Amino acid sequence: MQNIGQAWLILKLTNSPFLLGFITTLQTLPVLFLALFAGVYVDRFPKRKLVIFTQIGLMIVAFTLSILTFSGKAQYWHIAITALILGALNSIDNPARQALMIDLVGKDDLLNAIALNSSVFNLARIIGPAVAGILIGYLGIGLCFLLNGISYIAVITGLLLMDVKEKRQNSRTNATVIHDMTEGVKYVFKTPNIYVPMLLMLLINVFTMNFNVLVPVFTKIDLGMEASQYGTLMAAMGIGALTGALTLAATAGSEPKMGILFLGAAGLSLFQGILGMMHNYYLSMVFLALTGFFMITFTASCNSIIQINSEDYIRGRVMSFYTLVFSGMTTVGSMYAGTLSEHYGAGMTFLISGIIGLASAIIIYFWSKKKNIKVEEL
Repeated sequence: MQNIGQAWLILKLTNSPFLLGFITTLQTLPVLFLALFAGVYVDRFPKRKLVIFTQIGLMIVAFTLSILTFSGKAQYWHIAITALILGALNSIDNPARQALMIDLVGKDDLLNAIALNSSVFNLARIIGPAVAGILIGYLGIGLCFLLNGISYIAVITGLLLMDVKEKRQNSRTNATVIHDMTEGVKYVFKTPNIYVPMLLMLLINVFTMNFNVLVPVFTKIDLGMEASQYGTLMAAMGIGALTGALTLAATAGSEPKMGILFLGAAGLSLFQGILGMMHNYYLSMVFLALTGFFMITFTASCNSIIQINSEDYIRGRVMSFYTLVFSGMTTVGSMYAGTLSEHYGAGMTFLISGIIGLASAIIIYFWSKKKNIKVEEL
């Protein structure tokens, strides 16, 4: 709901796809610079305590945005500052949460856990945008931020009540942060089953996963619709993603498959490209749902493959690298999507991005086969 409210508030204040993309850039810029350093501390300190700290910070940001919006004093620069703070908090929160999951469920159930976690997340993506669209239309944008702030109370309470048996933290705290960070980067690049998913995630994320920028622009400018229709389109994508997550959870074994990773990347790119050629609201819903289905197949597989192939002592640093690629590089993707859609429209940007993503998946697939990296035939 906060994502929907923020995007619509920016468009209301500026009516600029570029400035909307720039806010997403600011929100991910701290991750770009801080994620690798954060991974060192995730390996050194209790992950649950780190996540509690970041959730409190995120709650404060949500309440701040609600106060600014309700008072009618919200300006673009306010959103820019809160976006930077969100990015700094997420640079710690994301790797800590991801690395904590394996301590909760173990390696055998990790893929199912990630898929079920994605199910809950995408159920929220179905409900949240639809409710946000109605709230914005009848009660204003500020309520989206207020309800998000209140929701953190339950999250923080749940974290405090958890009894987590975390793996022993990295005891080599006498090593410098730079040394430990470099060790993590080297580990990624010497492990094929980690760097191949990372490379594919980098390209797909930059060029095809810019929905927070493109869908509101596509709704408002290309389709000529309002906030409620924007919420419905995002909910349709959430339905597709929820279906994909439940399918993956029901069919996945204990070992995630590299072939599913490539299938997800190809499907995400293909249906996004087709979406770009749509001018009908209902057909757009269908192709956004299909895009969501394959997006979650790709991201859940990528996350699982990387975690399972990481050793316990270094998983925080590996997941911080993943956060850099998954969240930090959104900085580049948002600027790319915002700039291209400013000049050519969101539909053409979807089409171009889909072609680039599909080409990337095909090239890396055959490159992996050539390097004798195990990729299952589907």
